[in-house]
Amino acid sequence: MNKVSGSAAEAVADMPDGASLAVGGFGLSGVPATLIDAVYTQGTTGLEVVSNNCGVDGRGLGVLLAAGRVARVTGSYVGENKEFARQYLGGELEVELTPQGTLAERLRAGGAGIPAFYTPAGVGTQVARGGLPWRYTSDGEVAVASPPKETRVFEGRPYVLEHGITTDFALVRAWRGDRHGNLVFRRAAANFNPLAAMAGRVTVAEVEELVEPGELAPDEIHLPGVYVQRVVALTAEQAADKPIEKRTVRP
Repeated sequence: MNKVSGSAAEAVADMPDGASLAVGGFGLSGVPATLIDAVYTQGTTGLEVVSNNCGVDGRGLGVLLAAGRVARVTGSYVGENKEFARQYLGGELEVELTPQGTLAERLRAGGAGIPAFYTPAGVGTQVARGGLPWRYTSDGEVAVASPPKETRVFEGRPYVLEHGITTDFALVRAWRGDRHGNLVFRRAAANFNPLAAMAGRVTVAEVEELVEPGELAPDEIHLPGVYVQRVVALTAEQAADKPIEKRTVRP
């Protein structure tokens, strides 16, 4: 039951090229930066990433993106990253955009063993009708477009069918965790981390504070260890590395 890995590099060493990867975080809050850097260092490429956004230029998933390691992204937000936009519009990157709440539920559903669900989000738009550009050609033409989705009416209201998401691996960051993989997330860092962790077949969690089993009260655990296969304890320096995406100060 001791799921602690010796290092981040050891925890992701078996991630192959072309793997699908769910990653927690929102902007730069709760991003598993140490694990992402380990994936970058070992050279894994052709990744199919599922994450709310793809980091920013030079931080988070932006590190893998800038190195050309990401082949496909399923996400809900593409702003704040010029390299992301360049690769997408230039035909180098396939991108599946999905409503943010739908993305969250697709991850949760996949982790819960639910293959698909109906939602009103996206009804009457290209999300349901299809035709959203997933990939462009180098000259700006649409090479791959989203297919139409099944719609159905319940009690007089239309809904669109969305599929649950499961991935080969998941990378998440937690505030506290024990050796059994039970995790506690802190404030805004909870965001997509529990959902991404549920969706991964092999989930790796970097934790700011590693505690012994029994130190976490059962009612304070946000994600039970059954969803987590590997735990990496961060150093004090790594735990303190929490950049602010947009700093606003008073004049």
